[in-house]
Amino acid sequence: MIVGPYINSIAIVVGGVAGSLLSPWIPRRLHEGMPLMFGICSMAMAVILIMETVNMPVMVLAGILGALSGELISLEKKINTVATKTIVESILPKPRGEITNEEFLKIFVALIILFGASGTGIVGAMNEGMNGDSSVLITKAFMDFFCAILFATRLGYSVVILFVPQLVIQLILAYSAVLLLPLTTEVMRSDFYAVGGLVMLATGLRICGIKLFPVASMLPALLWAMPLSYLWVHFSN
Repeated sequence: MIVGPYINSIAIVVGGVAGSLLSPWIPRRLHEGMPLMFGICSMAMAVILIMETVNMPVMVLAGILGALSGELISLEKKINTVATKTIVESILPKPRGEITNEEFLKIFVALIILFGASGTGIVGAMNEGMNGDSSVLITKAFMDFFCAILFATRLGYSVVILFVPQLVIQLILAYSAVLLLPLTTEVMRSDFYAVGGLVMLATGLRICGIKLFPVASMLPALLWAMPLSYLWVHFSN
């Protein structure tokens, strides 16, 4: 039974509501300190997944080809455009108060990617679909809960709507992974998790503000992981 995406969604909704209600009492300095911890947690999870790798050349090659593919089609730019046009500008109310419309759009689109299309969410959803382990998504739910609280203090109840793209994307990935499972091997799955760890590591570095990796453009690496793992096993010996 798939439960991780629903737990993640509940965390975003509850965090968004709580942040909106508690905004007068939440100090602004938390916006600087807490994301650093979120980033460190993401990087720690990434290290654990990278250690799953069986074929290191597969992990490296998938990462390079994935980033190359994403950049050639400008994937991150297209996701930003679609998110802005279909969700932010057409559905959400205009921001009020001290935050400008441009800043609101920038933060909200970034949160759509962070909650719905991050390496953590994609790997976690496929991990649960393939082996029933929801631990990655549950861990992500804890981080998203506090992240939703922080950003709801600035964006208000608009943060709550972020559970929609997050839930849809994770459910599609989880149930797709269930169908994909019979076609994979344990080695292929391990190499996939390792490549996912690379994307999660980039996500953590971006959250911490150390380096603004184009994480969305790195997501095609996950598509390369299993085919390359299969080819490596069958043709390298």
